[in-house]
Amino acid sequence: MLTVLSPGEVKLPDGRSVEFANLDVAATAPCLTPVAEAVADLLPFYGSVHRGAGALAQRCTREYDQARESVAEYVGCGPDDHVVFTRNTTDALNLLAHALPPGTTVVTFDAEHHANLLPWRHPVRLPAPGTPAEAVAALDAALSRLHGPVLVAVTAAGNVTGELWPVARLAEVAHRHGARLAVDAAQLAPHAPARLPELGADYLAFSGHKLYAPFGAGVLAGRADWLDAAAPYLAGGGASAEVRSDFAVRWHTGPARHEAGTPNLLGAVALATACRVLAGQDHPAERALVTRFRAALAALPHVEELRLFDAAAPRVGIVSFTVLGADPDELSTTLGRGHGIGVRTGLFCAHPLTRRLLAEATARLDPGATPAPAAVRASFGLGTRAEHVDRLVSALAGLPRPA
Repeated sequence: MLTVLSPGEVKLPDGRSVEFANLDVAATAPCLTPVAEAVADLLPFYGSVHRGAGALAQRCTREYDQARESVAEYVGCGPDDHVVFTRNTTDALNLLAHALPPGTTVVTFDAEHHANLLPWRHPVRLPAPGTPAEAVAALDAALSRLHGPVLVAVTAAGNVTGELWPVARLAEVAHRHGARLAVDAAQLAPHAPARLPELGADYLAFSGHKLYAPFGAGVLAGRADWLDAAAPYLAGGGASAEVRSDFAVRWHTGPARHEAGTPNLLGAVALATACRVLAGQDHPAERALVTRFRAALAALPHVEELRLFDAAAPRVGIVSFTVLGADPDELSTTLGRGHGIGVRTGLFCAHPLTRRLLAEATARLDPGATPAPAAVRASFGLGTRAEHVDRLVSALAGLPRPA
């Protein structure tokens, strides 16, 4: 059984102690026990990577190179793919934006996280679709009007709703039009396989801190040609193969080209360990908790779930909702201090989408009501228990009803 590190119990104002219910794992997941152990085992040997012949440097170089191999296997890289270690998904997608060939058109949807909205220069932004089929049709129509190199950038699982996007079908459309597909897998990877071949993706980005490896590493994996042709993402040692006396530079090809400076060894080892531990894992308990929670929310007349697709659309362990008449920040504080529950409130770095979904959810509750300025998000994963979910439902059921 996979276990994660936990803060244990927290004390409530009435003097009781309860197990902390961490329902904010979509923001930052707790650390897997094997990940913490791998980092602790390596710390006594911590040293330079690719920069020394001593025992520590040799050990750390071997660990770093093996971490890259593990991640490549986890995401299904082929011989013409690279795995570049980054800081997180945002950094990975900014790296890809930096590496685009001149004249590349980027196509994305308004439903994206800011990490997949903001790095692209003058993208073609398609409206957030109401169904997966609508997303496929909209992309097909858009690509039929474009020429030259095109990159389609989409999420695999929404960080607001948890809904799964039809990535494989979008990839088929993109490739039929000669375009490439980049996938933001930050919210997919912790819950389901995130592999280039099965998704049909050309590029894949995800974060260690979402994948139970919170040590500051992320990944951009995918086709090597654009990455090798682009100028280094950062200029400096490690990326440079040779600097002559006239300061002319010959840059490396391969992942080192975009990994200048001392690498985040512990982050890479942590992320690779999580990939090895999670490979092939299924998450039936998590899916059952999502179903349990959504059914309970649907029975509360003052609470409405945020969703883009049909209510039956498959999703990962993320459920955002609005509570009629409740201030979301005050609600979050009440849940934390009074019930030992950690949730997230806000617009979740997806402001256009969340505002739209808040308006739609509020209209379903009360067409005349003003939408709340933010939503509440409960997110589940390893370490989430049924009691945590039931405690949240009980707290929401006990809220004062709007007049």
